[in-house]
Amino acid sequence: MTMHLKKIILSLILGLATSFANAQVPTYQLSSHILDVSTGLPAPGVPVKLEKLNDQNKQWTLIDQKSTDENGRIKDFLNQNKSEKGVFKLTFLVADYFKQKNTLSFYPFIEVVFEIKDDKHYHVPITLSPYGYSTYRGN
Repeated sequence: MTMHLKKIILSLILGLATSFANAQVPTYQLSSHILDVSTGLPAPGVPVKLEKLNDQNKQWTLIDQKSTDENGRIKDFLNQNKSEKGVFKLTFLVADYFKQKNTLSFYPFIEVVFEIKDDKHYHVPITLSPYGYSTYRGN
């Protein structure tokens, strides 16, 4: 076998392996992040609930609950394979985060309500301090 043919075969094998590996990595429609602007650092270990509004009875249904990682992020809400649309609510349960930091805070939790209207990725982060917060649609 010539060296050129070996390189072609090796390239094909690597290409197939890469394609297969990428096909197996799940993607998610929704992510979030908490940045504590009072410290300039991410907020790890904060529980976050994801709920969806039922159009018929106007009740919230719990979809998932996760905690932020060491970088203050949750990357894996709403598996992209099952695209979701509708009105959602993220509830950031920040009371214990501030208690662990021996910091008084005004908000025991923060609710952010938003609407997913298409199949695109939505990133809904908050910037947080003991007496304020802000949110926006990121990417």
